[in-house]
Amino acid sequence: MTACGASAPRPLVLVGASGLAREVLAVVRRHGPHGVVGVVDDAPATHGGDVDGVPVLGGLDALESWPDAGVVVCVGRGADRAALVDRLERRGVTGRRYATVLHPSVEVPPGCTVDAGSVLLAGVVLTSDVSVGRHVVVMPNVTLTHDDRVRDFATLAAGVSLGGGVEVGPRAYLGMNASVRERVRVGADATLGMGAALLTDLPDGETWAGVPARPLGRAHAAAAAAHERTVHP
Repeated sequence: MTACGASAPRPLVLVGASGLAREVLAVVRRHGPHGVVGVVDDAPATHGGDVDGVPVLGGLDALESWPDAGVVVCVGRGADRAALVDRLERRGVTGRRYATVLHPSVEVPPGCTVDAGSVLLAGVVLTSDVSVGRHVVVMPNVTLTHDDRVRDFATLAAGVSLGGGVEVGPRAYLGMNASVRERVRVGADATLGMGAALLTDLPDGETWAGVPARPLGRAHAAAAAAHERTVHP
């Protein structure tokens, strides 16, 4: 695990009292040198509580008490992460503050890059010339192969596999065990359902599912979006 913009370990503050925060906390505790000093969340019901033993310090204002701490945004939906990062920027939290969290099992080979604020959990594989953007969440056992480009705020659920030369657009969501054929593009804000096999480009903002993946009807797409909001509050 690295803290973007810092050459030495620094304390971390997690933004969002969520399931993702618990997973990030587990990685940090396993790694050792970094410590999570607290969680911040704007939901008053979380204040004074804890996330797996780490105190919820209050709302975003509480970050002002930890000006030297690294920050990890732990909100599941990419659009929500993007909105939070915009809010934090207005509060003076810039790119150098964001930590990049890598599970100890994850290797980043020469030629591959993982940008600030991203989270890669256990068993993620990067092969050659893979680029992972800012504030991307990659869940366990995802495979990224040569020349893949995963853009800012994308979310790849557990077991996703990308062929070579795939582009995943900003804020896109790929469900568990979805597969994408080589040189195919997943558009910005698009959703690929769990277990889907994507053989052709998925346009911006659309929801596809199935084997092979096809567009969902409007009602099914709305239901899928509602489910994602429930799973990733």
